[in-house]
Amino acid sequence: MSGDPLGARVSRLKNGVRIASAFMPHLQGVCVGVWAMVGGRHEKREECGIAHFLEHLLFKGTTKRSARELTLAVEGVGGYLNAFTTEDHTCYYAKAAAVHFERIGEVLLEMYSDSQFPENEVRREREVIREEILSGRDVPSQWVEDLLSESLWPGHPLGRSLTGTEESIARLGRRALRGFRDRHYTGANTVVTVAGSVEHAQVLEVLGGGFGALSKGKSVRSSRLKKAPRFELRVEEADSEQSHVALGFHAYGRTDPRRYAARLLSVLLGENMSSRLFQVLRERHGYCYSVQSSTVFLEETGAVSIFADLDPAKLPGALKLLRLEFERLRERRVSKGELRRAQEYVIGQARISLDSATQRNAWMAESLMAHGRVVSPGEVEAGILAVDPAMVQGVAREVLVRNRMGAAFVGPGYGKGEMERLLMGF
Repeated sequence: MSGDPLGARVSRLKNGVRIASAFMPHLQGVCVGVWAMVGGRHEKREECGIAHFLEHLLFKGTTKRSARELTLAVEGVGGYLNAFTTEDHTCYYAKAAAVHFERIGEVLLEMYSDSQFPENEVRREREVIREEILSGRDVPSQWVEDLLSESLWPGHPLGRSLTGTEESIARLGRRALRGFRDRHYTGANTVVTVAGSVEHAQVLEVLGGGFGALSKGKSVRSSRLKKAPRFELRVEEADSEQSHVALGFHAYGRTDPRRYAARLLSVLLGENMSSRLFQVLRERHGYCYSVQSSTVFLEETGAVSIFADLDPAKLPGALKLLRLEFERLRERRVSKGELRRAQEYVIGQARISLDSATQRNAWMAESLMAHGRVVSPGEVEAGILAVDPAMVQGVAREVLVRNRMGAAFVGPGYGKGEMERLLMGF
């Protein structure tokens, strides 16, 4: 057992399950998360979407409770039950008043280890996911994100949609889903987190036995990215009022020390209202309502991405301003004052988020899955504060270049040839 400045305590069970808790006595509630270290990047091409499909089915009944009974067990005491799938993990979580900790813990354990996947539920949920896939096409801002992933990581599982396709979902049956669960939802691939007004001893007493009964299994392995980055573009015509454009630049993995400078570069570009792109595109020129940047750091790769929604007629001017801003960051170092504001923003946002039991769960789980330990917030803050203007410029020169760029466009008025011409100067 180990301690951590975050307030986390971690225990490893004999089968490999890691249980982490953060005691937050000032809270009335508790959040419990069960994390499987398997997501979209671990799927074979023929099973694209299976991790997300499985996530849906774990809500559909166990040997003890029906789908409705699972939901009522949590919502009936004022709680909340949900799940999500990412590229490299799947999370099932529940929140409730701390007095109901044992109940929500038992529900999550049942779902995780005893889901039965009735044939009628598999058929029904396949149709639900099909509707989810189709609805994504009705939301251009969501569609352009999928296309950007495809352009950044073509031919790799990271470039495929987490929901799968209509064709891939149609192929997946009960046998494949059970097999995927049995192979990957094992002790070696499971992290359990608890944050709230519950102490570690009680966490182990309530959850240790059940999760300790999981088979140990083998650690999941993913297909690592091997191809060198290159410029890729995806364009889809859509009958919408606005153009939706996304630019992504290959960056660094989650353990690369340059990730701190890349995160600050993203903040400087467009993570808040004082950022360069917001000030130039929206405040100064009125080109758009929405422009933002973001980062993702995965096992061996990552990306800095920019998204904007705007009138099609304003797209050429907006792209020109984006290009000029990239050139500024490559050619001139940011001032110490501007960098310091970005550093304080990142640190402040992290500190605020850790007031939430849900976010403290995520911090513990993502630390354990990525680093094998709970990373101290102070360690991250030190990494952010160690970045200087020269480091930001170095990352901008390395990352914000055409041969590391993926681009996607959804909207009216521009075909692939026209978009390639508009992006030529990048």
